[in-house]
Amino acid sequence: MSRLFLSFVLSIIFLFTSTVSVYAVVDPKDVPNNKFGIHIFSERDLENAANLVNSNGGDWGYVTIVITEAERDHGRWQKVFDQMRRLHLIPIVRLATKAEGDMWNVPQEAEIENWVDFLNSLNWVIQNRYVVINNEPNHAAEWGGRIDPEGYAVYLKQISQKLKAASSDFFILPAGLDPSSVNTPTSMSEIRFMAQMKQKEPDIFNYIDGWTSHAYPNGGIDVYNSELSFIGKRLPVFITETGWPNNKYSESQISTNLVRAFTNTWNDTRIVAVTPFILDYTTPPFDIYSWKKDDGTFYNFYSDVQKIRKVAGSPIQIEHGQLFASFAQPIIFTGIDFVGAILAQNTGQTIWTTGNISIGNESGDFTLKTYSMNDIEPTKLGMIFFRASETQNKGVYTNSLFLEGTKGKKITNSFSIEAWITTLDKEKISNFFNGMLRKMVNFQ
Repeated sequence: MSRLFLSFVLSIIFLFTSTVSVYAVVDPKDVPNNKFGIHIFSERDLENAANLVNSNGGDWGYVTIVITEAERDHGRWQKVFDQMRRLHLIPIVRLATKAEGDMWNVPQEAEIENWVDFLNSLNWVIQNRYVVINNEPNHAAEWGGRIDPEGYAVYLKQISQKLKAASSDFFILPAGLDPSSVNTPTSMSEIRFMAQMKQKEPDIFNYIDGWTSHAYPNGGIDVYNSELSFIGKRLPVFITETGWPNNKYSESQISTNLVRAFTNTWNDTRIVAVTPFILDYTTPPFDIYSWKKDDGTFYNFYSDVQKIRKVAGSPIQIEHGQLFASFAQPIIFTGIDFVGAILAQNTGQTIWTTGNISIGNESGDFTLKTYSMNDIEPTKLGMIFFRASETQNKGVYTNSLFLEGTKGKKITNSFSIEAWITTLDKEKISNFFNGMLRKMVNFQ
């Protein structure tokens, strides 16, 4: 009996420590995923980032970027997200407070609603909204001059709950910790920090969707293994910082290390993204990690990582829109194609093109021949022109049209068109109207 009870207890422990637990709607590993990414300082770096992470077969790579409290400008960041969408880059947004000298202020509970309102106001690039909650709080300089794992745990839980209440698409990632830190007055080992977080909030790791790791060589580029082992959860891994400083390693050594890490160590099915720090930062103190030189050219490891074979990612995007009107020529001649137009607004996340949008109908007697459109980006209005044929011979023709997305699913409401089908000769009707027009001119 005791053996049976022990087996039961061990089974329960295994269940709760080994099962994949993703708090968000979409597990990024359920679709083709390009794990290559880069950490950038400014949106000016987006094109260079895309050329790096989407090279050699790759598509939809990742970019980590920081937004501070002072930068919560909807217009600016919507433009950034729109550009990322065009470049097929997936944003990982790290939240930050305000720097006071070499120190970052402690995030305040009163600011959480401001973060929620701002982040929820944006049209994100893909369905998952990756948000990293601050940075390396096991350093005093990152948390108002003190180390406070309990305070960080409370803040992480609060902001996670409020973001999720606003939208279940928020994918919450904890701050990456410095795994090389030791216990001093200004730093704390990450194991001790996580232990005190859990002591304060025992269920804290149930409020995250993935794990953030800062996998530098001084702490181990595979440190996520011990981190996940400690928290007892199998989570998707996001390595948002890593790299080899050029004051300790030669250019060729850095290149060799990156290629080897991407093709071996980081070839781990749990890893979703690897965004080395940093693409372009040529002034101290982070110039030693920059992939770009002072003269504007890139170090060789940029091109060497470009050459690595990559996967074409296919992240899930929300497809949705609204039809405001649809038109067809008022008279349709039997046996002759007719033309029409649809006025629609894209309210989803994909860019509508002739390759991913089609016209559907509800009555079944509408045969689409061709259609054309300029690309319609999210939030924008656009016209879609079409040529079609009818199946009935005469009378009043009605149909309800709608738009279909990439998987053939209806993504808009329906809108009716109406026209009169006639068997009369097209040339005779044309002559009739031309004659009427001439009479009107002569009458004047």
